[in-house]
Amino acid sequence: MQEQYRTVAREGVHETEINRSRFICALAPAATEEEAQVFVARIRREHPTATHNCFAYVIGADASVQKASDDGEPGGTAGVPMLQMLMRRDVRYAVAVVTRYYGGVKLGAGGLIRAYGGVVGEALDAVGTRTRRRFRLASVTVDHQRAGKLENDLRATGRTVRDVRYAEQVTIEIGLPDADTDAFRAWLADVTAGSAVLELGGEAYGDA
Repeated sequence: MQEQYRTVAREGVHETEINRSRFICALAPAATEEEAQVFVARIRREHPTATHNCFAYVIGADASVQKASDDGEPGGTAGVPMLQMLMRRDVRYAVAVVTRYYGGVKLGAGGLIRAYGGVVGEALDAVGTRTRRRFRLASVTVDHQRAGKLENDLRATGRTVRDVRYAEQVTIEIGLPDADTDAFRAWLADVTAGSAVLELGGEAYGDA
């Protein structure tokens, strides 16, 4: 698994004008290919009179799904440079749609490649990205007497507390970087006098 990746911080739009053509880039996070396709369809509905609605999306932390469309522009001049910009910026789980309203001046293949790739780069700068880092899910089971202090200690040391469940004992779900598990185990034994039980689970991604 990838140690980390970037994704789009939020849905957003950035517009630029090049030789009288309007280029409007809409960006959005997308957890699945279906979400990306729904976003593309929505943007197309919002711009029914546009000359082109080209798109690119990357799904998967390892970029396992990559799709791009030139939507009538000369082959390889729109969708591919958009996709390349997303990949170059390490952006995953994201979709970009560039809507073009033709302004009467032809840009040529090189100009189109620069325009489509460039507006995606500008939109990423304008909308912003966030880093997601791989971590291991873990649960700490402890008695009620120690639970409150332990939860405070976890938060004070910058640990990600994902959930707290109260039953006969208290279970605190946390996220740990893989490299930290041994050090955390020792810290936990120290602060709970060896009374807490640590169980490691699967892997996931969270905000860095």
